[in-house]
Amino acid sequence: MASDSKRANSSNELDRRKFIGVAAATAGAMLIKPELVRGTAANSAIRAGLLGCGGRGTEDASNLVDTGGARVVALADMFQDQLDNARKHFDEMQQGKGYAAIDTSQIFVGPSAFKQMAASKEVDAVVIATPPYYHPQHLEAIVAGGKHVYLEKPVAVDVPGALKVIEIGKRAEGKLSLDVGFQIRDCPPFVELVKRIHNGALGNIVCGEAHYLTGYIDRPAWPNASPVEKRLRNWVYDRVLSGDIIVEQNIHVIDICNWVLKNHPLKASATGGRLGRPANDGDVYGNYNVIFHYSDNVDVTFSSTQFAKGWWDVTERFFGTKGTSQSPYTGPLGIWGDEAWQAPQTLKPGAEPQAFSVTGNFTSNLEFADREKKKAFVESITSGNFHNQAAKGSESALSCMMARTAAYKGHEVTWEETMKSTEVWDPKIDLNKLR
Repeated sequence: MASDSKRANSSNELDRRKFIGVAAATAGAMLIKPELVRGTAANSAIRAGLLGCGGRGTEDASNLVDTGGARVVALADMFQDQLDNARKHFDEMQQGKGYAAIDTSQIFVGPSAFKQMAASKEVDAVVIATPPYYHPQHLEAIVAGGKHVYLEKPVAVDVPGALKVIEIGKRAEGKLSLDVGFQIRDCPPFVELVKRIHNGALGNIVCGEAHYLTGYIDRPAWPNASPVEKRLRNWVYDRVLSGDIIVEQNIHVIDICNWVLKNHPLKASATGGRLGRPANDGDVYGNYNVIFHYSDNVDVTFSSTQFAKGWWDVTERFFGTKGTSQSPYTGPLGIWGDEAWQAPQTLKPGAEPQAFSVTGNFTSNLEFADREKKKAFVESITSGNFHNQAAKGSESALSCMMARTAAYKGHEVTWEETMKSTEVWDPKIDLNKLR
């Protein structure tokens, strides 16, 4: 019996040593860089597809490549010329990284392009940068296809669309990364500023002021295009396709206000109109003036333009019992008061201020916003710590929709009224009949 016990113990010890050896070898393999396991850096990079090959989409996907964690392997768009331009751009950009040219089989054009992108087995993650009206539909298809998503803002143009995005986000929870294009939330000086505000540097916030004052967005005339094609190509001029300027562009500022105040506004009153815009450029507004009412009796005034000439400025200011904060795209950013702090100025002395960028490629305070946002997105995929920003992205879109409705209707609108809206916006466009 003793001999049997000794043999059993010896056998167990050998089995234990074998297990430890195998486990150690396995752990070692897990720590090997992906490119060594899979062969090359190109093979280990996240394979990204770009759905919507316009200016902002191209900027987003280029940022993903620049992080060193992704390569663009697929493109999808309604229009062949957009695809041709994007393909040339990414093939040239990625050649220096040793990546192969985008395969023709992964170039998708036309109304069903988003479905083909969703079904592609060559794609791990998709940037959605199509006209915002289509975002819920495209997001649903891409998530159903099992792909990670970087969804440009806004998530939708109407309340039912925003609520649908929240529901899609629930399906993706814990399975996929779903980021929304609010890159300022990852921008180092803004992150530090908001952290200090949340830690009490302003004391009790009493009120705020924010604005998004920019010039007109020039778009080509497309003389040979049909009226429907012109609407799609110049969707920023189209209320239904874009959501209007407060939902499509101004949302960045309103998202920051929600971030700082840790909540959405409870109600809004607003005015706005098309004064200042050309008569024939669509139906979006050229200006908004809003009072957002947040909890704790904190009011934030907001104004925007999309026609001004010769000057632009985008910023938020909050006034508290201990200090005042300011967070512009360019210029002094920080806190003034009892707990003063200012971010280092990134605009070099004597340098010319940057012109406004319609593709979102800013320097100064936003210099690292896109880089950090895309880096975080890629890392969420490679680490398995998936993001899910569907609810926050929808909350900011709904905040803007509430103000938009107040301006359209000419009276105050509450959050509860907004959430009950069943109005579905419809551009009445048949994508199969553009001519």
